[in-house]
Amino acid sequence: MESYPLYWPSTLPRNKTQIASRFDTKLPAALENVKNSLELFGKDSGQKIQEIIISSNFTLGQQKPKDAGVAIWFKWENEQRCIAVDRYLKIEDNIQAIYHVIEARRTELRHGGLHIARQTFVGFKALPEKAGDRNCWQILGIIPYTGEAGINAAFRKLSTEAHPDTPNGDEEKFKELTNARDQAFKLIGK
Repeated sequence: MESYPLYWPSTLPRNKTQIASRFDTKLPAALENVKNSLELFGKDSGQKIQEIIISSNFTLGQQKPKDAGVAIWFKWENEQRCIAVDRYLKIEDNIQAIYHVIEARRTELRHGGLHIARQTFVGFKALPEKAGDRNCWQILGIIPYTGEAGINAAFRKLSTEAHPDTPNGDEEKFKELTNARDQAFKLIGK
Protein backbone atom coordinates (compact mmCIF):
# COMPACT_ATOMS: atom_id res chain seq x y z
CA MET A 1 0.00 0.00 0.00
CA GLU A 2 1.21 3.46 -0.85
CA SER A 3 1.69 6.01 1.91
CA TYR A 4 1.25 8.87 -0.59
CA PRO A 5 -1.16 9.98 -1.88
CA LEU A 6 -3.80 9.48 0.78
CA TYR A 7 -5.52 6.09 0.49
CA TRP A 8 -8.83 6.41 2.33
CA PRO A 9 -10.71 3.26 3.43
CA SER A 10 -13.65 2.55 1.15
CA THR A 11 -15.93 1.79 4.10
CA LEU A 12 -15.58 5.22 5.70
CA PRO A 13 -17.33 8.34 4.36
CA ARG A 14 -15.36 11.57 4.10
CA ASN A 15 -16.20 14.68 6.11
CA LYS A 16 -17.52 17.38 3.82
CA THR A 17 -16.14 20.20 5.98
CA GLN A 18 -13.17 20.43 8.31
CA ILE A 19 -12.83 22.41 11.51
CA ALA A 20 -9.96 23.86 13.49
CA SER A 21 -8.89 21.74 16.43
CA ARG A 22 -7.76 22.68 19.90
CA PHE A 23 -4.75 20.39 19.69
CA ASP A 24 -1.40 22.08 20.08
CA THR A 25 0.69 19.15 18.89
CA LYS A 26 3.37 19.47 16.23
CA LEU A 27 3.65 16.85 13.49
CA PRO A 28 6.67 14.94 14.91
CA ALA A 29 5.04 14.67 18.34
CA ALA A 30 1.70 13.54 16.86
CA LEU A 31 3.48 10.84 14.83
CA GLU A 32 5.39 9.69 17.91
CA ASN A 33 2.15 9.60 19.94
CA VAL A 34 0.49 7.31 17.37
CA LYS A 35 3.54 5.06 17.10
CA ASN A 36 3.85 4.67 20.87
CA SER A 37 0.12 4.18 21.37
CA LEU A 38 -0.05 1.45 18.70
CA GLU A 39 2.94 -0.32 20.28
CA LEU A 40 1.32 -0.13 23.71
CA PHE A 41 -2.00 -1.37 22.36
CA GLY A 42 -0.21 -4.34 20.82
CA LYS A 43 1.61 -5.03 24.08
CA ASP A 44 -1.58 -4.67 26.17
CA SER A 45 -3.53 -7.00 23.86
CA GLY A 46 -0.73 -9.55 23.49
CA GLN A 47 -0.97 -9.15 19.71
CA LYS A 48 1.81 -7.15 18.06
CA ILE A 49 0.76 -4.37 15.70
CA GLN A 50 2.41 -4.97 12.31
CA GLU A 51 2.86 -3.30 8.92
CA ILE A 52 2.02 0.25 10.02
CA ILE A 53 1.48 2.64 7.11
CA ILE A 54 0.58 6.29 7.53
CA SER A 55 -1.18 7.48 4.41
CA SER A 56 -1.68 11.18 3.72
CA ASN A 57 -1.14 13.87 1.10
CA PHE A 58 1.84 15.26 3.04
CA THR A 59 4.99 15.56 0.95
CA LEU A 60 8.15 17.59 1.36
CA GLY A 61 6.92 19.75 -1.51
CA GLN A 62 3.45 20.31 -0.08
CA GLN A 63 3.30 20.14 3.68
CA LYS A 64 -0.15 21.73 3.91
CA PRO A 65 -2.25 19.99 1.24
CA LYS A 66 -5.89 20.85 0.56
CA ASP A 67 -6.89 17.41 1.85
CA ALA A 68 -5.45 17.00 5.36
CA GLY A 69 -7.03 13.59 5.95
CA VAL A 70 -4.85 10.83 7.40
CA ALA A 71 -5.35 7.06 7.34
CA ILE A 72 -3.26 4.79 9.57
CA TRP A 73 -3.23 1.23 8.19
CA PHE A 74 -1.92 -1.69 10.24
CA LYS A 75 -2.39 -5.36 10.97
CA TRP A 76 -3.68 -6.55 14.33
CA GLU A 77 -4.55 -10.18 15.01
CA ASN A 78 -3.50 -10.86 11.39
CA GLU A 79 -6.24 -8.63 9.98
CA GLN A 80 -5.91 -5.33 8.16
CA ARG A 81 -7.25 -2.37 10.16
CA CYS A 82 -7.49 1.31 9.36
CA ILE A 83 -8.20 4.34 11.51
CA ALA A 84 -8.80 7.38 9.34
CA VAL A 85 -9.59 10.95 10.36
CA ASP A 86 -10.23 14.01 8.18
CA ARG A 87 -12.17 16.13 10.67
CA TYR A 88 -9.49 18.79 11.12
CA LEU A 89 -7.81 21.32 8.87
CA LYS A 90 -4.23 20.23 9.62
CA ILE A 91 -2.57 16.86 9.11
CA GLU A 92 -0.95 16.92 12.55
CA ASP A 93 -4.35 17.47 14.18
CA ASN A 94 -5.87 14.51 12.34
CA ILE A 95 -2.91 12.35 13.41
CA GLN A 96 -3.34 13.50 17.01
CA ALA A 97 -7.05 12.61 16.78
CA ILE A 98 -6.06 9.10 15.65
CA TYR A 99 -3.80 8.88 18.69
CA HIS A 100 -6.81 9.64 20.91
CA VAL A 101 -8.90 6.99 19.11
CA ILE A 102 -6.18 4.40 19.76
CA GLU A 103 -5.95 5.48 23.39
CA ALA A 104 -9.72 4.99 23.70
CA ARG A 105 -9.25 1.42 22.41
CA ARG A 106 -6.53 0.91 25.05
CA THR A 107 -8.96 2.10 27.73
CA GLU A 108 -11.58 -0.36 26.48
CA LEU A 109 -8.97 -3.10 26.56
CA ARG A 110 -7.93 -2.32 30.15
CA HIS A 111 -11.46 -2.00 31.52
CA GLY A 112 -13.53 -4.27 29.28
CA GLY A 113 -11.05 -6.91 28.22
CA LEU A 114 -9.83 -8.23 24.90
CA HIS A 115 -13.32 -9.24 23.71
CA ILE A 116 -14.50 -5.61 24.02
CA ALA A 117 -11.46 -4.32 22.10
CA ARG A 118 -12.05 -6.93 19.39
CA GLN A 119 -15.68 -5.89 19.15
CA THR A 120 -14.87 -2.20 18.70
CA PHE A 121 -12.10 -2.96 16.22
CA VAL A 122 -14.59 -4.73 13.94
CA GLY A 123 -15.49 -1.30 12.58
CA PHE A 124 -11.86 -0.64 11.74
CA LYS A 125 -11.48 -3.68 9.48
CA ALA A 126 -10.82 -2.02 6.18
CA LEU A 127 -9.41 -3.84 3.23
CA PRO A 128 -9.39 -1.37 0.38
CA GLU A 129 -11.60 -2.38 -2.51
CA LYS A 130 -9.49 -3.16 -5.51
CA ALA A 131 -10.02 -4.79 -8.84
CA GLY A 132 -7.11 -7.18 -9.18
CA ASP A 133 -3.94 -5.35 -8.29
CA ARG A 134 -5.16 -1.93 -9.41
CA ASN A 135 -7.21 0.57 -7.44
CA CYS A 136 -10.09 2.61 -8.83
CA TRP A 137 -7.86 5.57 -9.70
CA GLN A 138 -5.47 3.41 -11.69
CA ILE A 139 -8.34 1.71 -13.54
CA LEU A 140 -9.80 5.09 -14.49
CA GLY A 141 -6.34 6.53 -15.24
CA ILE A 142 -6.81 9.60 -13.07
CA ILE A 143 -5.15 11.24 -10.08
CA PRO A 144 -6.53 10.00 -6.73
CA TYR A 145 -9.38 12.07 -5.37
CA THR A 146 -10.08 13.72 -8.67
CA GLY A 147 -13.44 15.45 -8.44
CA GLU A 148 -16.80 14.28 -9.75
CA ALA A 149 -16.35 15.88 -13.19
CA GLY A 150 -12.93 14.24 -13.69
CA ILE A 151 -14.25 10.82 -12.63
CA ASN A 152 -17.21 11.14 -15.01
CA ALA A 153 -15.00 12.28 -17.90
CA ALA A 154 -12.57 9.39 -17.44
CA PHE A 155 -15.41 6.89 -17.15
CA ARG A 156 -17.16 8.21 -20.29
CA LYS A 157 -13.97 8.08 -22.33
CA LEU A 158 -12.98 4.57 -21.26
CA SER A 159 -16.48 3.09 -21.20
CA THR A 160 -17.23 4.07 -24.81
CA GLU A 161 -14.32 1.85 -25.85
CA ALA A 162 -15.16 -0.99 -23.43
CA HIS A 163 -18.96 -1.03 -23.69
CA PRO A 164 -20.16 -4.50 -24.73
CA ASP A 165 -22.29 -3.02 -27.56
CA THR A 166 -19.23 -1.55 -29.33
CA PRO A 167 -17.20 -3.55 -31.90
CA ASN A 168 -14.22 -4.12 -29.57
CA GLY A 169 -16.26 -4.00 -26.35
CA ASP A 170 -15.48 -6.16 -23.35
CA GLU A 171 -18.16 -6.87 -20.76
CA GLU A 172 -15.63 -7.64 -18.00
CA LYS A 173 -13.65 -4.47 -18.65
CA PHE A 174 -16.88 -2.46 -18.67
CA LYS A 175 -17.88 -3.96 -15.28
CA GLU A 176 -14.41 -3.14 -13.93
CA LEU A 177 -14.77 0.48 -15.09
CA THR A 178 -18.25 0.77 -13.59
CA ASN A 179 -17.05 -0.61 -10.25
CA ALA A 180 -14.03 1.73 -10.31
CA ARG A 181 -16.27 4.74 -10.99
CA ASP A 182 -18.63 3.77 -8.16
CA GLN A 183 -15.69 3.23 -5.78
CA ALA A 184 -14.16 6.60 -6.72
CA PHE A 185 -17.49 8.32 -5.99
CA LYS A 186 -17.63 6.64 -2.57
CA LEU A 187 -14.12 7.80 -1.79
CA ILE A 188 -14.91 11.42 -2.58
CA GLY A 189 -18.20 11.26 -0.68
CA LYS A 190 -20.63 11.31 -3.60
